[in-house]
Amino acid sequence: MNNDELKREYREDLTLFEGPWSRGLALFFVVALIVYSQFFAGNYVVFVMISIVLFVIAAVGLNLLVGYTGQISLGHAAFMAIGAYTHVILYSKGAPLLVTVPAGALMAAILGFVVGIPALRLKGPYLAIATLGFQVATDQILGRWDSLTGGRMGLGVPGPEIGSYSLAEPRTYFLLCFAVCLLVLVGAYNLTRSRIGRAFVAIRDNETAAEAMGVGLTTYKTMAFAISAFVTGLAGALFAHLSDRINPSTFNLFLSIEMLVMVLVGGLASILGSVLGATFLIMLQQGFAGASEYQWIIVGTILIAVLLFEPMGMRGRWLRMKYYFKAWPF
Repeated sequence: MNNDELKREYREDLTLFEGPWSRGLALFFVVALIVYSQFFAGNYVVFVMISIVLFVIAAVGLNLLVGYTGQISLGHAAFMAIGAYTHVILYSKGAPLLVTVPAGALMAAILGFVVGIPALRLKGPYLAIATLGFQVATDQILGRWDSLTGGRMGLGVPGPEIGSYSLAEPRTYFLLCFAVCLLVLVGAYNLTRSRIGRAFVAIRDNETAAEAMGVGLTTYKTMAFAISAFVTGLAGALFAHLSDRINPSTFNLFLSIEMLVMVLVGGLASILGSVLGATFLIMLQQGFAGASEYQWIIVGTILIAVLLFEPMGMRGRWLRMKYYFKAWPF
């Protein structure tokens, strides 16, 4: 290994980018996406790009819980629904967008904290069933509370505006969603390397050992659910503006499973894996849009193949390629 690659100080391990090449590549990728979305992509392509960006946010939120903390959830679409409905209800009453979107995420975080309480005593499939119950309960409440949520007919979604500036044009809305996505990625990446992130990983690896080292299981497990729900609720609030109406069927169990597949295919305990998994699955769905009846068969086949041959997901395959070429020709 080249001496320049050795890390001599602890703070070097906390840098966001490893060297100028990594920093330059990230900057090029961000600029390229912005330029392409604003000047070259058609409206449908921009719509797909917005969908990818929002599901990247949702996948990051789920990965913080499943990948880093080891808590299984089959109800994260419910947190997206809570974020979306809270945002639309407040926004329809005249509250500004910059207030209602965080409010939707905060409401999801509060309910995530409540759902996290059973996680103190439940593990594995039992926790998955509990979160599944939360998903079903949320669907029933949203579908039957006609006076607030519009029932099964749902709610109309006003066009997004910040002050007098309209964001209804897809290219403009993409810039907002992309900016939020970048903030979430940087925030989540820093969180995973902080004391809180290390506590999450310790709980995932061995709860008994983590508690013996002073990690409070009650505090960090409920915190993991709250943070994960906050990020997912944020994605849900922004997701609401992709259609004219939202209804409970938009945020069903299949969406929760879809998000879990994104995390597994992309790579557990990896922010990059969340990006890769969400991008891959959305692109796959678009590619097989004409054969929707076979989409889940294809997704299931890919998931089984990943679990059998590449448990680390797409991020694991990327690392293998990276280190192979880094060490080439030796």
